[in-house]
Amino acid sequence: MVCEFGAAVTTAKIARAAGIGEATVFRAFVDKDELLAACVAEAVRADHVFAEVAAIPLDQPLAARLVQAVDAMRAHLTRVASVVGALQTSGHRETRRGAPGGRQEMLMLSRSRDLLADLMEPERDSLRLPVRQSAALFLSVVFAMARPADGFAPTTAETVDFFLYGALARGEE
Repeated sequence: MVCEFGAAVTTAKIARAAGIGEATVFRAFVDKDELLAACVAEAVRADHVFAEVAAIPLDQPLAARLVQAVDAMRAHLTRVASVVGALQTSGHRETRRGAPGGRQEMLMLSRSRDLLADLMEPERDSLRLPVRQSAALFLSVVFAMARPADGFAPTTAETVDFFLYGALARGEE
């Protein structure tokens, strides 16, 4: 509802979508702003994406594991952007109230890096850099490609392939 209507969503619409009475909404939240802040906080919660990445089987090829991880992370970021963007576009000024702050964002990035390192661990001996450094570098590439300056948006598979095999065509040195 928030993605569709932004701040113009009514508490009645939210209550109907949740299958509850509107009065119930106001038993849980002081006002609509508090409800919208809770929506933002729920959207940015990354527990589900962390669990999804942690469940990726390590017996798959590394490229396949990384594609699944990036797809899960990008889907989460898309959901966050949808909620926050809809609220900002519709004039809601307190979007950040429910969003994570600096320390929480750093913890989320750290957890993402650790999960990617876990996915790379079976190939530890094949990596040029230590696992945690490789994971941090990969995360940087993924985030950089999420907002390309020139409009070029590679697929997840292209991003993973480029990270794993570099800019040179295979077989060229």
